[in-house]
Amino acid sequence: MKSFFADDVLLDSDYAYQLYKSVKDLPIIDYHCHLDQDAIARDGKFSNIGELWLKGDHYKWRAMRLCDVDEYYITGEASYEEKFYKYAEIMPMLIGNPLYYWTHFELKEIFGIEEALNKDTAHSIYLRANKKLKSMSVRSLLKSFNIEFIATTNDPVEDLKNHQVYEGINVSPTFRPDKLLSLDNTYSKELEKVCGFKIVSLDDLKKAIVSRLDYFAKKGCRISDHGFLEFPSSIADEKLAKQLFVKKDSLTKEEKDSLFGHLLHFLMSEYKKRDIVVQLHFAVTRNINTKMFKTVGVDAGFDVMSKEIDTTNLIKFLDSFNDEDRPTIILYTLNPNTISSLACISGAYRHVYIGAAWWFNDTLNGIKRNLDLVSEYALLGNNLGMLTDSRSFSSYVRFDFFRRILCNYVANKVIYGEYSEVDAEKLVKNICYFNIKSLLKL
Repeated sequence: MKSFFADDVLLDSDYAYQLYKSVKDLPIIDYHCHLDQDAIARDGKFSNIGELWLKGDHYKWRAMRLCDVDEYYITGEASYEEKFYKYAEIMPMLIGNPLYYWTHFELKEIFGIEEALNKDTAHSIYLRANKKLKSMSVRSLLKSFNIEFIATTNDPVEDLKNHQVYEGINVSPTFRPDKLLSLDNTYSKELEKVCGFKIVSLDDLKKAIVSRLDYFAKKGCRISDHGFLEFPSSIADEKLAKQLFVKKDSLTKEEKDSLFGHLLHFLMSEYKKRDIVVQLHFAVTRNINTKMFKTVGVDAGFDVMSKEIDTTNLIKFLDSFNDEDRPTIILYTLNPNTISSLACISGAYRHVYIGAAWWFNDTLNGIKRNLDLVSEYALLGNNLGMLTDSRSFSSYVRFDFFRRILCNYVANKVIYGEYSEVDAEKLVKNICYFNIKSLLKL
């Protein structure tokens, strides 16, 4: 029996451990996250481990609700110390849950604590962790993980004043135009304010989009991101799109879909001009607990996996571009049943990739499943590796989690004579670091 969270945890063989050591200390490129760039700029500090762990982390909030912890200790007025103790109490219930792995990796890597967190150890761990936190800040924490590049997620109207290089860490914006594409009138006023002109026509909107894209590119933007439930089923031509925009407040569902398709197509062309990589996230149903959404707001643990997307619409959209005109695209689905078809589709169009096991799928078996399906239906060699998709500054242990699973996966192929040992180390290094570094031209 192995020791609790020993150095070779999740690694089934000496060879897997050897492969893991070859990638363990590679720099981290986090090309999709929701970290607060302002906290990085001011090099913020944490009052205690409860704040570090439980401020805005909907993964932990959801787990606490699953264990029937009162909301007072989740998003309520309880102190972070009280919230920490409640989180510690539920930890033994989380066997197999990624939070159990991440929590103990964080204790070990950040605080040097190698014992299991539970009700009995909580007080001692709280005191020891807080003692170490006194000498730590946001940037020192990021540097301890060897972070090279962070792509935060940003609305087109943001000012991006704090996106720059901090002590060797490149903090770059991601263009996330979901609100812009909703054609909400209140949002349009915000867009007009930052652009300095009125938006009364489709041409005005496109001018505003180009203006903001140019600003993002000037601030180092390498990647964009779109999140939606399903792909548009049609793409309006220029003439129809202008007519639809005029009556945008009274469009039918089909007309709105067609106009959205037109704007998404336009954006893809603009991304291509600026060599901006596109991320497309789908198969999510948001804020399903209406009462709690009204009480605590968005991103609080009430978003869930939706049905499989209709890949017919995705194919039509990808096929509307010539290969040389389509930007590089990374596809993510929250519903894992779609991964096989997406992987097949990626082989029909150049520069289309399948993204990391996303959100509810960044589990031990979810990552294994993603590796299996991508390798079987597409290929693993150009995989772009891990990202955090997180709001937590301690979440970078997810890269270590992924690197262990990947190295164990590849090592088993070698051990059973299914893959060449000569190629294995280069493969895992590329997946963990060099592929995404090359794609983003860092």
